[in-house]
Amino acid sequence: MTLTQQSTEKSHQITPGDAQRWLAAQTGAESRLLQSAVFAGAVGGWLVIAQAGLIAWILTQILLHSAPASALLGAFVSLAAVMLLRVTLGWVREVLGQRAALGIQGRLRQELFAHLGALGPVRLADYHSGSLSAALVEQIEALGGYYQRYLPQVKLALLIPVGILLAAAWLHWLSALILLLIAPLIPLALALFGMGAARISRRQQATVARLGGHFLDRLQGLVTLRLLNAQGAAARAVYAAADGYRQSSMKVLRVAFLSSAALELVSAAGIALVAILIGFTLMGWIDWAWAPEISLFAGLFVLLMTPEFFAPLRQWAQSYHDRANAIGAAQNLIPLLHREAPKAAPVHTRNFSAAKRESQTGAEVQLDDVSVHYGRGQPALHEVSLSIKPGEKIALVGPSGSGKSTLLHVLAGFIQADSGSVHINGADPDPINQIAWVGQRPHAFSGTLADNIRLGNPDADTGSLEHAATQAGVMKFARALPAGLDTPLGERGHGLSGGQAQRLALARAVLKKAPLWLLDEPTAGLDPDTEAQVLDALEQSVRAGATVLIASHHPRVMAFADRVIHLSDGRVSAPEAALP
Repeated sequence: MTLTQQSTEKSHQITPGDAQRWLAAQTGAESRLLQSAVFAGAVGGWLVIAQAGLIAWILTQILLHSAPASALLGAFVSLAAVMLLRVTLGWVREVLGQRAALGIQGRLRQELFAHLGALGPVRLADYHSGSLSAALVEQIEALGGYYQRYLPQVKLALLIPVGILLAAAWLHWLSALILLLIAPLIPLALALFGMGAARISRRQQATVARLGGHFLDRLQGLVTLRLLNAQGAAARAVYAAADGYRQSSMKVLRVAFLSSAALELVSAAGIALVAILIGFTLMGWIDWAWAPEISLFAGLFVLLMTPEFFAPLRQWAQSYHDRANAIGAAQNLIPLLHREAPKAAPVHTRNFSAAKRESQTGAEVQLDDVSVHYGRGQPALHEVSLSIKPGEKIALVGPSGSGKSTLLHVLAGFIQADSGSVHINGADPDPINQIAWVGQRPHAFSGTLADNIRLGNPDADTGSLEHAATQAGVMKFARALPAGLDTPLGERGHGLSGGQAQRLALARAVLKKAPLWLLDEPTAGLDPDTEAQVLDALEQSVRAGATVLIASHHPRVMAFADRVIHLSDGRVSAPEAALP
């Protein structure tokens, strides 16, 4: 099951209310920035009262009193100052909102990235890398508009209209009453459109994740597609996935445009009603006994404030799709962030001098009644107990599914045992300092050979690096490369064969100087010649005295081991064989 499928399934359990509460809880230290953005926006919005009053007074003086421009110079200067201050406060609000959004997004990316690291490769095995990248990039990016625009605008949509409404009520309460009656229609329309918008946005986020995984699958399998002459079918499949994303995006835009049109209609109707009321009152066509009179100054004042009364509500409506996008993204992110990670070990820093001392004698490993179920009835490991002496070399053998990899994953800290205890040198495992891992498919990153080896010890000098490369057999093929260890590699180690990648992983382990080596089928999928080269490098690499556990069926590995431990159905199925 992919991340898209899992998150889509679980997101049905995350209601929009749950997602919105989670989004509100992420403000953290940026809440001060958001509060400052609201304050700047509110003051800038309230200044429209002064702006409207100045414009109304200037027009009244010109129309009724034919005041010369020189007499109005002070009013014009004040008006310019108010307008400049409004623009400045609007800019400040945008900058503060953007800073808050970027801070929250950066923190969430770090949290998600750290959580993915804590989950480890075993818990992420069912997750597609394209979907995970969509979660880290697109889905967290979708939260930006919520914090930058929507969240401040929710408060501004209340604060600014209330201030304008009070000013309008002081001048002409009947106009204020019309505004008060029409204003609730906007949030009502938003609620009606919003119910569908959140659902559509959630589907769009799932479509983005599917598209990313689909495209990455085809891109990584391009050679296979070419050999099978299946490029056309793959291109059509990618086109279909992209078209699905286009359709889902258009649905989101359709809802956004319809909601904006409806809200513009409501606000236009409100402005028109107030204008008609003020115009008819000034012309004397409304002479109800209970209707208040209004002067030209007051009429212009209220009329100029009316569009600004609806402006924050319209801006709230325009940012409402940011809320829908954020809720849809949050409903996909929350299940991933809440997925249980292995129990966190104490935080350690890499201590290379201590690791070197331990590696000379190896690590003592003790497992007592360790069981792992993976949430299934049949355990992957069932009450496994092992005692491994420092410097021993252990071969783990057994059929596929017998628990070999699971045992190594427990020791590496990738998964946590459901019961029992695991100790290395009498304490909880410390993977950073104690363990070197060599899997079936070592990953090589973009960079040079030397950069990839230095992952085992970033501070290693050139001499240590070359020594590790020599012991692991990397120098045998590196010397034939144009730049030796400084030869750049492509993405995912492009340019290396399977055997060369395994020797690269062995070099990392040698450079790390860890007291415990864990190797999971290091020769799987290699041809006999390459397999022999890797085994030669392995034997050369582990002579420093480290404790070694190797999951393998290879006779040479079993001959190399001090003991062979047989596993079957998650149990130690045979006495531990000591080899001469």
